Amino acid sequence: MARQETFCRCLLFLICWTAIGEAKYMKYKDPRQPINVRIKSLMSRMTLAEKIGQMTQIERDVASAQVMKDYFIGSVLSGGGSVPGPQASAADWVNMVNEFQEGSLSSRLGIPMIYGIDAVHGHNNVYNATIFPHNIGLGATRDPELVKKIGAATALEVRATGIAYVFAPCIAVCRDPRWGRCYESYSEDHSIVRQMTEIIPGLQGDIPANYRKGSPFVSGKEKVAACAKHYVGDGGTHNGINENNTIINRHGLLSIHMSAYYNSIIEGVSTIMVSYSSWNGVKMHANAELVTSYLKNTLHFRGFVISDWQGIDRITSPPGSNYTYSVQAGIGAGIDMVMVPYNYTQFINDLTLLVNQNIIPMSRIDDAVRRILRVKFIMGLFENPLADLSLSDQLGKKEHRDLAREAVRKSLVLLKNGKSTNDPLLPLPKKAEKILVSGSHADNLGYQCGGWTIEWQGASGNITVGTTILGAIKSAVDPSTEVVYSENPDGNFVKDNGFSYAIVVVGEPPYTETAGDNLELTLPDPGPSTVQTVCSNIKCVVVIISGRPVVIEPYVPLMDALVAAWLPGSEGHGVTDVLFGDYGFTGKLPRTWFKSVDQLPMNVGDEHYDPLFPFGFGLTTEPKAARLSQSAAAIVRKDAYLVVSLFLCASVAWIVY
Repeated sequence: MARQETFCRCLLFLICWTAIGEAKYMKYKDPRQPINVRIKSLMSRMTLAEKIGQMTQIERDVASAQVMKDYFIGSVLSGGGSVPGPQASAADWVNMVNEFQEGSLSSRLGIPMIYGIDAVHGHNNVYNATIFPHNIGLGATRDPELVKKIGAATALEVRATGIAYVFAPCIAVCRDPRWGRCYESYSEDHSIVRQMTEIIPGLQGDIPANYRKGSPFVSGKEKVAACAKHYVGDGGTHNGINENNTIINRHGLLSIHMSAYYNSIIEGVSTIMVSYSSWNGVKMHANAELVTSYLKNTLHFRGFVISDWQGIDRITSPPGSNYTYSVQAGIGAGIDMVMVPYNYTQFINDLTLLVNQNIIPMSRIDDAVRRILRVKFIMGLFENPLADLSLSDQLGKKEHRDLAREAVRKSLVLLKNGKSTNDPLLPLPKKAEKILVSGSHADNLGYQCGGWTIEWQGASGNITVGTTILGAIKSAVDPSTEVVYSENPDGNFVKDNGFSYAIVVVGEPPYTETAGDNLELTLPDPGPSTVQTVCSNIKCVVVIISGRPVVIEPYVPLMDALVAAWLPGSEGHGVTDVLFGDYGFTGKLPRTWFKSVDQLPMNVGDEHYDPLFPFGFGLTTEPKAARLSQSAAAIVRKDAYLVVSLFLCASVAWIVY
């Protein structure tokens, strides 16, 4: 009897021990397990509340460790200009992100959150980060490999602050420059936009050979999850009005606006963001045919689909007027993660109600959560959820600033050089007695960077670390050259000071999204008067800082040279590298430069195409070093010819003698 009792106790002990061991070993925590096994293991343990929490993305302003734990929040974001504090350091960012992450890890299942941020031309929210040219300038380079390097540099700077997810790239095909987001588009030509998706492997890493098509991919702790946006047709809205209706047939939508998404999916993009805009009257955030049927089922995209900021709210007019319906329509269309960003309790409650009432099927929730978890597992978040300061030296790194400088000089498009082809003004001489620099944008780093820089709408002044064009001019010219800066001088000042030449830098102030919609596209005051005053009295090169072509036809005859510099970012030296001839001009227009807004929309290939400067236009120059080499070679050839001639003459004379 005692033996039997002992045996029973041992058996009970073994059963309990086995149960404890099984409880400790969870397949979803084992990196040796296939990802699909880990997803299945985790989802089998998740409650509805935990699943809906994963589908919720909230703004850092309303996030805390306790909120992350209590609501099982799947993601946090920084909206434009949303930062831990003014001029926050990499350590400030890392500490903030880790605080939220520790809250997530302390929840029942310990599912890590993913932190997202707009890094659309470098890590643009963060002080001291490298600010690269906006996409329109990168489109002018025609250099996908350069763009890939920019993606890699941006990933390092983002990871330096503890962030693992970026809302980039924007792969819109802007068909009307009146659109306030046109500078976020690489080109009006979908083939160029498609080439520039090379930034995705820069951000995420190169996908391995034979990798499953459509599967998200992030190669390690120095890379970030990317987001192709805004799906689909955002660049084709009527009259270029932001968030408006794109009126185009299916063939046009797929061939022009969908084109770059094909490449993005093949390159393993992790997420895709839905556009605020509509297609033929149907809101994209509620378009199940394009989000679920086409993107997920036809293109086999296996990452997750995310809404734009309060994107589901905008399904109704006015926004938010029937929020429960918006949740139903957005989730039903196939959106997996919702950028709430503030009122997360209402979203969670409404979605829970809709599922419990069988209005939204559980299969739709499971599809969303499966996709979100797949991205998190692929990123290695379960193995390395917490950030550290090991990459903090990457923020604003010299090599990245050098890369940005290279991008600036390759993005510049030379539209005019000399009032006649026989009398070019550029490259400018570095050695001159006195030169004039004028214009509202010559000494304004914020204007130079444009929108989406430190603040959502951008800002004026020295808003971050960088070099203005004026600062770059002063360091580029000969030490004996006097540089005089007068933002908007009068005619007498220009005439009476003996300037050798002038550099006039004018353009648009910063803007983003709807605030940038512009039906006139005139050069803002006092730009025109500055150009007229300076260029009427002295040889001048005009540098246009803008997110798109603007009306300049009336002023072009006054200018000796004209350069489209787009929105070059923090490295003003890239402009002077080319103005003074250390490098040649190579950029080509990524979009048509119109004569008048009455012509818009006008794109290359249109029947009545009559631009001021056509798509692809761009004069070229040789670097001064190359020109000097050519001159030296010509002199050598001339001298050699002279020596040979003298030798022949001497030979003839000797024979005659």
